[in-house]
Amino acid sequence: MSEFAYKPSAWVPFDDVKIIERVRAIRREDIEKHSNPDFKIRVLPAEKIAHIFITDIFSRIYRSDVEDTPVVFMFPNPNPAYWQVAHLINTLKVSCRNVWVFALDEYADQDGNIAPETWEFGFFHSLLNNFYYAIDKELRPPKEQIIGPTNENCKAYSKMIADRGGADACYTGPGWTGHLAFVEPDAPEFKAASLEEWLQMGSRIVTLSPFTLAQNSMHGSFGKSGDLAMVPPKAFTIGPRDVTGAKYRMDMSSITVHGTSTSWQRMITRLAAHGPVTPLVPTSIHQLLKTDYYISEENAKDIEPDWAKGY
Repeated sequence: MSEFAYKPSAWVPFDDVKIIERVRAIRREDIEKHSNPDFKIRVLPAEKIAHIFITDIFSRIYRSDVEDTPVVFMFPNPNPAYWQVAHLINTLKVSCRNVWVFALDEYADQDGNIAPETWEFGFFHSLLNNFYYAIDKELRPPKEQIIGPTNENCKAYSKMIADRGGADACYTGPGWTGHLAFVEPDAPEFKAASLEEWLQMGSRIVTLSPFTLAQNSMHGSFGKSGDLAMVPPKAFTIGPRDVTGAKYRMDMSSITVHGTSTSWQRMITRLAAHGPVTPLVPTSIHQLLKTDYYISEENAKDIEPDWAKGY
């Protein structure tokens, strides 16, 4: 059989072909194996991962009420599952007086102006509607304890998290580029001379990758229609040091295209979990840390051609 060899496109941030081929070939039965015992890869059905996510958040809020101790979260957005946490809180009458939440990221315009919480397509707008305002008024934390990035606080955002002792729990999931929150592998704002320097970087405004524009153009909030112009060109994001500083980390890879077998996460999940730790795949830093790394059964499937499918 003749070979057709080529290099990945110049747009692809991580382009080491030998490593890409190695991780692409990882089979379902081998994907949970890793040399770091604290980096726990677990393959479960997507609905079980969602249940664990909801339960982990609620259990921490419940303990904060019973023990009267603060709990600090870093929440990804947008996630409709937050209303389920709110429903548990309301049903069991759990006070959230000790709860602090920092949003991981938010969109920004071409000049770096962060979207206000009133913008209907914004991440923080979604978080407020699905979580904060879904909690009964008498059980909610003070509004100032639910914090999203703004033009006023963006330069101090990482310090604000650190001043609370760091996050007790940080929840993330890999983007198509392997981004962590909006820590993009090709953002000039995260350019560093070494991995060590990059790991110390905090929050900032970044330029979004073209791949992220494509990924997010499929979000329901933007009409799930591939409308690239609907996605803002920049964003605010937490930095690598905010993730490494968290006391607990959960990373989840369970996104498919509306319940089909198609998933852009299937490959990047393998690269983040079994490739090198590098700023070119930001989510890969979890390999150095104590992290519960959940992969859905669908995304753990072997990568192989499916000639019965087109797009």
